[in-house]
Amino acid sequence: MSCPNKQVTIRQLGCLAYSEAWSIQTSLFNEIVSIKLANRKLDVWLQNLTPNYLLFCEHFPVYTLGRSGSKAHLLASEATLQAQGVAFYPTNRGGDITYHGPGQLVVYPVLDLENFFMDIHRYLRLLEEAVIATLKDFNILGGRVQGLTGVWLDHQDAQQARKICALGIRTSRWVTMHGLALNVNTDLQYFDHIVPCGIQDKKTTSMAVALGVTQDFQVVAQSLGKHIMRLFGMQLADY
Repeated sequence: MSCPNKQVTIRQLGCLAYSEAWSIQTSLFNEIVSIKLANRKLDVWLQNLTPNYLLFCEHFPVYTLGRSGSKAHLLASEATLQAQGVAFYPTNRGGDITYHGPGQLVVYPVLDLENFFMDIHRYLRLLEEAVIATLKDFNILGGRVQGLTGVWLDHQDAQQARKICALGIRTSRWVTMHGLALNVNTDLQYFDHIVPCGIQDKKTTSMAVALGVTQDFQVVAQSLGKHIMRLFGMQLADY
């Protein structure tokens, strides 16, 4: 490409089934990959810019399992899941098992990293940093635990750390999908049926628990979107 495209289209998907969000992601992912493959056959000045997307949503209750995860970390039977109306999906993202549900802010960046930088480690750390900055806006101290992904409270003590945000991504040809899940007003009882992210003896928490009051979901989403755009040097795309 003659120049990288820093513009991003933000889509608010609302609360939807995990399978529907996965289908939307896959379509956008394939769109970007197709443009990149077509560009290979074109002179630089004729190549098309690749778009970038940030998808914001909630999900109906669902457990998802990453490529490196173990189904043994799902502690509930299929009968229990059916009785509680919880879906289960093996996915093509990294990481182990996690829960998505109402009150949890899920962000799926579908980006061409060649528009920004080609460094997966940096990509993950910037997503974490955006969450940490968002929590700070609400007077919550979040941080990292050495050797683990995601964002944690009480992170200074690895034994007491509680996970507030999980990350799991997939990249191919420097195009990303899947992303992060921040517990805002999440019902944490659902985490009792899994070994979250495959990590034994680690608890989960939420912004509502940390602050003792239900949070304005859209205000949190706006804060997180602002920090992602700032850290990646993004500009809002024109419609």
